[in-house]
Amino acid sequence: MNNPEQSQNLPLRNARVPATAVGRRLDQVLAELFPQFSRSRLTAWIKSGDVLLDGRAVLPRHAVHGDELISLNAQPSQEVPLAPEEIPLDIRYEDADVLVVNKPVGLVVHPGAGQAAGTLQNALLHHDARLAEIPRAGIVHRLDKDTSGLMVIARTLPAHTSLVEQLQARDVHRQYQAVVYGALIAGGSVNAPIGRHPHDRLRQAVVDESAGKPAVTHYRVRERFRAHTLIECRLETGRTHQIRVHLAHLRHALVGDATYGGLMLPKGAGPELTEALRGFRRQALHAEKLEFAHPADGRTISVSAERPADMEALVVALRADTAAHAQTEARRGRR
Repeated sequence: MNNPEQSQNLPLRNARVPATAVGRRLDQVLAELFPQFSRSRLTAWIKSGDVLLDGRAVLPRHAVHGDELISLNAQPSQEVPLAPEEIPLDIRYEDADVLVVNKPVGLVVHPGAGQAAGTLQNALLHHDARLAEIPRAGIVHRLDKDTSGLMVIARTLPAHTSLVEQLQARDVHRQYQAVVYGALIAGGSVNAPIGRHPHDRLRQAVVDESAGKPAVTHYRVRERFRAHTLIECRLETGRTHQIRVHLAHLRHALVGDATYGGLMLPKGAGPELTEALRGFRRQALHAEKLEFAHPADGRTISVSAERPADMEALVVALRADTAAHAQTEARRGRR
């Protein structure tokens, strides 16, 4: 597909840097000029020398000046198009520029190792075939497979650019709720870099600044139970597994998080609570609120999604356990 910024006299995968892109990173500009390729694929081609800027190889972060000639020499066969799939979407907001979906537990965001289909990206392509022209079908951030909640999707290239820039500037308000082990007394913040776990490449960990990326999570107590806490989390950064890693670092791992916590039954847990905790087999984490500036007119878009049924059932069980133990303690006090 030819891009409108391309000159009619240039080969298919040559393009001129538009004047509006002055000062921006090459990898960002490339993603807009060649939306048929993923951002990660384009970055890899820049690093391998398959992308030239005025005939020379540069780094992905190189700032463009405008009107340079970009030559993309990689073979298009390297990029396999995704197939649209009729997967139900819970759409909470939609207009010509963006849409916000409430992702269910178990749905992978985009294809990867071991997951070639059945993803949110496949579902989005079925919902709107024009999203094939946007990098990653408009997906600008992600949620873990077993985290539920809200995600914003760009439906145009200008919207994609705006949302990426808002995320990088930490201007997108992302609010989560989580159920953690232990009775937290008050809220706070975790400012600790996150990087690959030194001994397990499938996990992330709090690491030294030299080995990780900055990560900041703010949290506050929403409801206390006998041995657990329902908290609200707000992200400043968006590192992989950030909330899960930061809360485990505080020794208040998320309920159901087998990777960073594991099952812990509180002393005196009755059969109902034991069943609820044993049966909750994913991290108790839900992206409940999303706020951002609309890419077209700047107005604030605010979308909320209620707690999913499995988390609601968990909270109900924790409330019942707390009330039962309070009654027991009260009876003991009257003796």
